[in-house]
Amino acid sequence: MYLEYFGLKEAPFRITPHTDFFFEGANRGATLEALLYAITHDEGIVKVTGEVGSGKTMLCRVLLERLPSHVETIYLANPSLSRDEILFALADELKINLATNRVSAVLRALQEYLIAHYGEGRQVVVLIDEAHAMPAETLEEIRLLSNLESNRHKLLQIVLFGQPELDANLNRTEMRQLKERITHNFALEPLVRSDIAEYLRFRMRAAGYRGPDVFNAAAIRLIAKASLGLTRRINILADKSLLAAFAENTHLVAARHVRAAVRDSDFFRRPRRTWRRIWGGAPAATMAGAVSAALYFYAGSQRGPAPAAAVPPAAPTAEAPAAAPAPGGAPAQEKTPPPAAREETPVPNLDKFGPATRERLLETRKWLASAGRERWFIQLLAADGEPYDHVESFVARAAKAADSSQVRVYSVELDGTSRVGVIYGDYPSREAALAALAQLPESLKAFGPYARPIRHLRP
Repeated sequence: MYLEYFGLKEAPFRITPHTDFFFEGANRGATLEALLYAITHDEGIVKVTGEVGSGKTMLCRVLLERLPSHVETIYLANPSLSRDEILFALADELKINLATNRVSAVLRALQEYLIAHYGEGRQVVVLIDEAHAMPAETLEEIRLLSNLESNRHKLLQIVLFGQPELDANLNRTEMRQLKERITHNFALEPLVRSDIAEYLRFRMRAAGYRGPDVFNAAAIRLIAKASLGLTRRINILADKSLLAAFAENTHLVAARHVRAAVRDSDFFRRPRRTWRRIWGGAPAATMAGAVSAALYFYAGSQRGPAPAAAVPPAAPTAEAPAAAPAPGGAPAQEKTPPPAAREETPVPNLDKFGPATRERLLETRKWLASAGRERWFIQLLAADGEPYDHVESFVARAAKAADSSQVRVYSVELDGTSRVGVIYGDYPSREAALAALAQLPESLKAFGPYARPIRHLRP
């Protein structure tokens, strides 16, 4: 959805392993080189552990590609195999013709095959994924397989990939013989913040991006905190953050985009807040399960009107759900946004705005100075940060779609963040504002407008 917008050739943060996106920083590259050395130099059983989503499967796939041609690889991804089934699985992968189903005959056939292979100067390595979930008797069979050897060399190399539970399993008394045969132990540690910044940059470049860094420092800090340094979580958050930035029509991923992504992720325990779809005006939902069809932004706050985002040419978020016409043409009732913890105060800084926006800022100040505190308006757009060129474009669009004289712009500093709002109309009551909202052109309704009192802007 956002690929063309960011100049990408493919999605940079897919969670399925794609070896072109293997990140060699944070000791990943060194671990890969050590694995290659251990396998090609007959080092017996090797173990790689890491938390869920730390990149074990990616490392395994890259290892499969990087091993030299004389090494024949077997990849076992099914951890539930019994001790007998794993022998048959190996024979099947090696295409060994079995004349019998007797386990002893299968083991003998495997040994003969490996000896013949070794005589041809070839190696066989078995990569076992999700090894932490293997039954104890299957792990014991792996130990016995490691005993297959010639006079001087192991005939079968084994690499175990698993979660930290694998270490706990191997620490059991009955597993001590297998543990002693493990010659190398590698651990994939979570990425630290500096690694995450480099990781995001690398993945974007690998996907074809050629512009300046997309994720700003605040966004990276939030991703680091929410992801715990796990690459799968980083990918999920980065992907959703790019979607949010695309929806806001900005090429910079900021903290607000990451917050929306964090709250929409399954590994985040959501507080009781509301979400709203911001593209197309459809019912509320979450990004999860529908992100390819629509974008969502957090729209609800425990301390008053929440930040919203400008979304030209798609659709910006609203601070609260927009009122929609009820059956029969009457405007639907809308819950008034709770009062802000403190009122927004317009600040004079005009140089950064375009000419149309600048003119309306001056007019809006005059209007705010004379309008009563109990008057109401319609919030069309609210954007944090500095998307001033996009605000200029939105103002022009709103002026064409509705009464140009009723389109106003304000600028405030809120919690140290610049916010620009585009508003519409001047109404004596909430009901009048809702009625006017119901009559807005569909092109503006799609942006999620909502009614708001002037007292939230005036001191």
